[in-house]
Amino acid sequence: MKRFATKVLFVVSLTATTFLPISGQTLEKMQTGTAQLAQLQTTKLTEPDSIATKKEKKAKRKDKAKLPLDKSAVEPKQTKPDDTQELAKQLANPISSLISVPTQINYDHGMGPNGDGSRLTINIQPVVPFSISEKWNLISRTILPIIHQEKVTGLTGSQTGIGDIVQSIFFSPKKTTPFIWGAGPVLLVPTASNDHIGAKQFGIGPTLVVLKQQSGWTYGALYNHIWGIAGGSGRPKVNSDFIQPFLAYGTKSGWTFTINTESTYDWNVRKWSVPIHLTASKLIRVGKQPISLQGGLRCWATSPDGGPQGCGPRIAVAFLFPVKN
Repeated sequence: MKRFATKVLFVVSLTATTFLPISGQTLEKMQTGTAQLAQLQTTKLTEPDSIATKKEKKAKRKDKAKLPLDKSAVEPKQTKPDDTQELAKQLANPISSLISVPTQINYDHGMGPNGDGSRLTINIQPVVPFSISEKWNLISRTILPIIHQEKVTGLTGSQTGIGDIVQSIFFSPKKTTPFIWGAGPVLLVPTASNDHIGAKQFGIGPTLVVLKQQSGWTYGALYNHIWGIAGGSGRPKVNSDFIQPFLAYGTKSGWTFTINTESTYDWNVRKWSVPIHLTASKLIRVGKQPISLQGGLRCWATSPDGGPQGCGPRIAVAFLFPVKN
């Protein structure tokens, strides 16, 4: 169409020039008009393409306008890191910067001179960390036992009351590489309300814990030694080692599976007491309160004469209070 219009204009112009007497000025105007007409035709011919292009751009702008401004609506949602696994990890660490109040229940049987005695022990074990400098924490670990036992001492009847408190103080660096450790004193405080469930002595000694946490695993050991230095009422002075190696694995869903021993060696009678614990715990929330629930078995590998035999249950509940930095 463009070529055809141009040819028509050229013919008309040539004809007019040939047959009509036209001045040079008039001829120049006609040629200018011809060029303008050709340009107009070109513009009209290309206009649909321009309009189409504009329509496409307008459609694209509309499509973009329909897209949500929030990228999260079109991109896979990134789940915020859940602190459940982190809390469970801290709970597996005996000297973590986490306030916890565990209550642990152990049942032992096969005790006493006739092997028909039993003991129920409820350990209240608050752990409270303190930041004492930019590089060091102080961690207080308390074990307060509440004991009920029957036919354990050879006497008829039962004994119930509070046992002796074991108080540990750890000084631990905040730096957790290449491993976590803490050391300090341990105290035996004669708080027993009954002579048959306590040593009736004040004791003191060193305590140490070393552990490593990586890829969901926690492994290490806690150790202390206590010497009785006062009291006793004629009893042999306390002289015992406590060794607690442990291995735990935590999952992303808050489950923790643990095996450990809480072995004691009594240097007075030169006998071991070795219970082995297999437990599973789950971290849950009641409202905003994180709570750890634990259950498992407590089986005795060896014990002194009249000590526990076989296996019994261990259950525990711990209230957790994360420390805000």
